[in-house]
Amino acid sequence: MKTNKSLSIILLIVLFSACKSAKYRKYVRNVDIKQITIKAAQFIKDDKPYYFVGANYWYGPLIAAKNIGDRERLIKELDLMKEVGIDNLRILVGAEGDGGDSRVHPALQPEQGVYNEDLLDGLDFLMAEMRKRKMYAVLYLNNNWIWSGGMSEYLKWNGYGEVPNPFLEQYSWDEFMNYTKQFQSCIPCKEAYYNHLKFIIGRKNTYSGIKYTEDNTIMSWQVANEPRVLMTPDHEKAFASWLNETVDLIRTLDPNHLISTGTEGKHGFLEDIDMFERLHDNKNIDYLAIHMWPKNWGWYDINNEAQTTQESIVKAFEYMDEHIVVAEKLNKPIVMSEFGFPRQKESLSPEASVENRNTFYKAIFNRISESYKTQGILAGLNFWGFAGFAKTNPENGKWQHGDDFTADPPQEPQGLNSVFASDVSTLKLIKESNETLFD
Repeated sequence: MKTNKSLSIILLIVLFSACKSAKYRKYVRNVDIKQITIKAAQFIKDDKPYYFVGANYWYGPLIAAKNIGDRERLIKELDLMKEVGIDNLRILVGAEGDGGDSRVHPALQPEQGVYNEDLLDGLDFLMAEMRKRKMYAVLYLNNNWIWSGGMSEYLKWNGYGEVPNPFLEQYSWDEFMNYTKQFQSCIPCKEAYYNHLKFIIGRKNTYSGIKYTEDNTIMSWQVANEPRVLMTPDHEKAFASWLNETVDLIRTLDPNHLISTGTEGKHGFLEDIDMFERLHDNKNIDYLAIHMWPKNWGWYDINNEAQTTQESIVKAFEYMDEHIVVAEKLNKPIVMSEFGFPRQKESLSPEASVENRNTFYKAIFNRISESYKTQGILAGLNFWGFAGFAKTNPENGKWQHGDDFTADPPQEPQGLNSVFASDVSTLKLIKESNETLFD
């Protein structure tokens, strides 16, 4: 009797769970989220121009995972972002490798072609929850940098030796760059990467039942995070061949969604704006992307913060304008899909002043507001990045396995460029800016 009773209880739980899942799936599927398209060099949503101030939220699928994630935190963060008008999130589709020093752990692909099912489930759940809120995803599918494994991990998998991790004393950045530039010429590496594209783009969401190729939650696919022509101009030939192969494959796999490269702009092309232009003159690249890092690029000086914040704004506008000219020549929208700015004295404490950051953010936000008013070609911004309710240790900033994920990748001090839920003044600026982008 006890056995029969136990089986009955289990059966009831299974049936209840199935009914609940079916109800959730039906609800998500019925959300009327409009596809983002392009017409006359403008993003279009529901027959109207679409401009946005969004966020980088690379770790979203990790905290969305059923087993290792924190779905309560995810829901709170999505709700908060929606509340301040953020409806565009730039997201990493998984890391590669064993999650060694300065790298994301756990990885979506711990081994080549082997996937962590919990993280695939997390990606699906994140996309379903975003769809419920009519939020859009820009999904990038690889990384030039070691912090998520990326291209260097594909090389390691395919017999190129140990990755010269530049965060270890024995290796330099030049060694890492020279190693990574081999990716675009490595045939088995490219084949493995293309298999990854086919696997992800061909996926069906387990929560919504919608194929990724048919899900309007996806605004675009990005080839990678900051793919670069590395070290010398002779790398351009291999890079161009790989880039064109990649965007053409994505277009074949998914003719419905937009494609961008994920580049930094000319900074990723040996400071050669002409190289940036010719590498983006491809009909399957729908819009341009640039990034901007005043601290990393030496514009911002911690010892002269007020003055160099203003100087950073001037240089930011010059950088944006130079790329807007290219966008106009190619007749494509342009998005600044990364920009970050530290707290006062580069403090890692959420309590530290964000006055300089807010000054820089406000200037950049004004540019998108102006572009909206004139129906300009600058169409969107994604600040780096949203850390929400993450808890960090501001004493050292070192990320360890099991720590909360923030906007700052594991290679960087945690909290350095993060916008937390407690940054009320910054969130207010974001909300006010998004409110200017609607009639």
